Amino acid sequence: MQHHTNCFLKKYSLPEWEAAIDNNSKLLSFKKGQAIFREDEPVTGFYFLHEGKVKIHKKWGDDKELIIKLAKEGDVLGHRGIAAEQYYPVSATAIEDASVCFITTAFLKTTLRINPELTYQLMLYYARDLQEAEKGMRNMVHMDVKSRIADTLLKIAEVFGCDEDGTIKGTLTRQDVASYAGTTYETIFKVMNEFSADRILELSGKTIIIKNREKLSSLIKQG
Repeated sequence: MQHHTNCFLKKYSLPEWEAAIDNNSKLLSFKKGQAIFREDEPVTGFYFLHEGKVKIHKKWGDDKELIIKLAKEGDVLGHRGIAAEQYYPVSATAIEDASVCFITTAFLKTTLRINPELTYQLMLYYARDLQEAEKGMRNMVHMDVKSRIADTLLKIAEVFGCDEDGTIKGTLTRQDVASYAGTTYETIFKVMNEFSADRILELSGKTIIIKNREKLSSLIKQG
């Protein structure tokens, strides 16, 4: 497998370990909408995201899902499954065509013992991930729905990036936006139309254009 600048694994491993990574990793491609792994499936290994965007989500009630985070190039997927229970606690689904480097859990454990920098960087990655997850749960409890939607739109803009005019470079379905904000499709529809009437956003099909980022940020009220 060729060296990829967005690969977390290669970036922090020793140069002499590269051949071992090449021999023990697989480059996998996923189409938009395809599951990379599913919640409650046995853990098979780790995925390092090279290209594309992926939603990390969890069942929420009988028929709903909650998006915990959006992963982008350079992120690690499946790392929540390294604990003792050995089942993925979340699902990962490509929201645009994606390519990932896959290694087994056994090979990752060997790699971590030999590459202290990778172990250190992965520890920092876990810590950041945990902080973000805790912040997300806090927001769910303490923020009103408008604040959560404004916060979600800014997070989506951060992951996908924006053009100069504020157009978010990727698209998410309104249902995905709702799942990320922890609310319903109807509420997203209503609040985003309000934001549009207030000239904070411009909506064109699935495309979202952030017209007034300051005003959008100012709507986020911590509980």
